[in-house]
Amino acid sequence: MDQTGKPFSYETFPNSGQIAYFSMEIAIHPGMPTYSGGLGVLAGDTLRSMADLGVPAVAFTLLHRKGYFQQHLGPDGAQSEDVQPWNPADYCTEEPARITVSIEDRVVTARAWRYDMEGRFGHIVPIYLLDTDLDCNSGWDRGLTDHLYGGDTNYRLQQEIVLGMGGVRIAKALGLDVNVYHMNEGHAALLTLGLLESQLGGGPLGAPTEYDIEQVRRKCVFTTHTPVPAGHDRFSTEQTIRILGGDRTARLERLGCFKDGLLNMTVLALHFSRYANGVALQHGRVSREMFPEYPIDSITNGVHASTWTSAHMQQLFDEEVPAWRCDNLYLRNLIDLPEQKILAAHARAKEELLAEVASRTGLVLNPKVLTLGFARRAATYKRADLLFTSPERLQQIAAEAGGLQILYAGKAHPQDEPGKSLIRRVVENASRFSNDSLRVVYLENYAWDLGAMLTAGVDVWVNTPRRPYEASGTSGMKAALNGVPSLSILDGWWIEGCIEGVTGWAIEDGANDADEAESLYRKLQNAVVPLYRESQEKWGRMMRTTVAFNGSYFNTDRMVRQYTRNAYYPGVLVEKHRAKVTEEEASLAR
Repeated sequence: MDQTGKPFSYETFPNSGQIAYFSMEIAIHPGMPTYSGGLGVLAGDTLRSMADLGVPAVAFTLLHRKGYFQQHLGPDGAQSEDVQPWNPADYCTEEPARITVSIEDRVVTARAWRYDMEGRFGHIVPIYLLDTDLDCNSGWDRGLTDHLYGGDTNYRLQQEIVLGMGGVRIAKALGLDVNVYHMNEGHAALLTLGLLESQLGGGPLGAPTEYDIEQVRRKCVFTTHTPVPAGHDRFSTEQTIRILGGDRTARLERLGCFKDGLLNMTVLALHFSRYANGVALQHGRVSREMFPEYPIDSITNGVHASTWTSAHMQQLFDEEVPAWRCDNLYLRNLIDLPEQKILAAHARAKEELLAEVASRTGLVLNPKVLTLGFARRAATYKRADLLFTSPERLQQIAAEAGGLQILYAGKAHPQDEPGKSLIRRVVENASRFSNDSLRVVYLENYAWDLGAMLTAGVDVWVNTPRRPYEASGTSGMKAALNGVPSLSILDGWWIEGCIEGVTGWAIEDGANDADEAESLYRKLQNAVVPLYRESQEKWGRMMRTTVAFNGSYFNTDRMVRQYTRNAYYPGVLVEKHRAKVTEEEASLAR
């Protein structure tokens, strides 16, 4: 962004090539169920900021024409799932190009649907969604791009061939000039194999030299998103030989891309990347411990500010610091925003949220009562039930507070039985321990629209992951843009974002769950409740410091600039700037 508020021009970048961003899931549009959670939302927000900033980028993902899933919860919290079919022609344009990939010695044909992500100044970032639902494919192959994270590991590896190797080929078929390939998580790691084969002349045979490998490496960057071992895709030698092919498997083994006897997609991506990063300062440290043989940097995640800020807050920001839309750093200027203005804007967002709760559940909640929000993927390490470690203590706090409302939401993967059990426990506790003072509601079918209403409308955002498994977490960043402080374990982004009593509160580390639950109760009882009950003026001050300090930094505009400087074109933009300064100084001297 230059000083006029206009986006970067292509001349800002070192050449005319494009950045190709690969992600298994991307939250593109609320009507397109092409994402499951944080990874996809992060990908969508990244591309929205690239479009806003004029970054020359394209993106590749799979079509997922049957979506992730529609969640239904029974009275006991039992989750069931329905498909989410959607029509790509309603949102996208079919490209004429066709490519093929080899899967289990079958030739599978794929096409691409194009969605144009338009930025605030009209710059377009095209997103290509790969689709194998073509008459020339078998019935099984036609369904390869139907389900996001569906099926077994065989299905997953076949999808990753389509995304990685197919994505590289469709980019070439479309005539795109790509000079940087960004793998957002290891699902797209096979693009490196596609690039290597292209470097070798297009086929799997032949021994690559160090020069060949370096030619691929200089084009690739990689972002890892999870410290959870199960989050790193691994495939057996038998699977890899059968699905990918014996020659390709042997090549990957020789290149050291197998770990503990399994093809490890994170190792593959790291091996072929000139730059790799984790998604928070702490996550970078954890990732280096997990993969000590590779240098791994960190670029902390963000969220797309105008997407996740409520309409009421946006109106307030426009009145007070209109330049925030061009440069989110201007949100820092809200540090002296009148308390009543931010309280009034939040009150309207809260009323809308509670109206949605009433519409979905028939329950009428009180807008004046302190309301906590906990909404994220229902994974066991996120400990959604930590608040119920001592239900009697929670009820006591609610009574002292003059009432307490807790809104839950989140999906468990259809095959994640422990995650489903976690939802049932929360719903059971909500039923057993809710009373006149304590109201607990679990909202079904957590998705983009509900997530935006929750992060804008609750009073406090709660996050209780078991350290060190939270790579970043972005829901608290969305809350911060709406002035909502967090009460959270010091993990992921919150290590960087927590200023005690200014942007929220830290739940202290303990030896076990019970210790951390005690810290949660203590902070809630001794800090959060008194401030909310006794001084709305001071609460308004906390809201404005939350926006000014965290909203101004934890956004994808800042994040994309960091990727551009440090990952995509390291040193190049600095040298261009130095050359420009030198030229200007010489001109002044003349």
